[in-house]
Amino acid sequence: MGRRVTVGATLAAVGTAFIAAGYSNLMDYLQQLFSFFNAPLFATFILGMFWKRMTPHAGWAGLVLGTVSAVAVFGLSESGVLDLPGQGASFVGAGVAFVVDIVVSVVVSVATRPKPEAELAGLVYSLTPRASRQAATSGEDAGWYRRPGLLAGIALVLIIALNIIFA
Repeated sequence: MGRRVTVGATLAAVGTAFIAAGYSNLMDYLQQLFSFFNAPLFATFILGMFWKRMTPHAGWAGLVLGTVSAVAVFGLSESGVLDLPGQGASFVGAGVAFVVDIVVSVVVSVATRPKPEAELAGLVYSLTPRASRQAATSGEDAGWYRRPGLLAGIALVLIIALNIIFA
């Protein structure tokens, strides 16, 4: 199974490289991918995190239609219907994907039954008790990565070391 997955991943990487070669630079390609996937994902995440009425069906529908709308903007730009030079199609596509995702998610959420509030505690901000929102900075629960002073010291040592190495 590992060999098959490796071969499949390698073929996907080669195909992606051919697609990326069609762009003037790699950043244009990445921005286009971000407009397809990151903008609708961000909209779904934010709405689900702050609105207790959001439903799983709404999240999925919003995510899919948001992605489809960004792809549609890309298609319209590539065909010349929309004149969006440079990364314009990426930015407009991301905005459209975000708005479509939010609108579709709200409409579908209103039309479907929400999960009980008890199941959403810890997932939705308004339903999470204030005490649960605070990360422990002392005691057993506080790992080394939760101590700001220690992290600042590590960052300072790394900055000094990198300045000495690369100065």
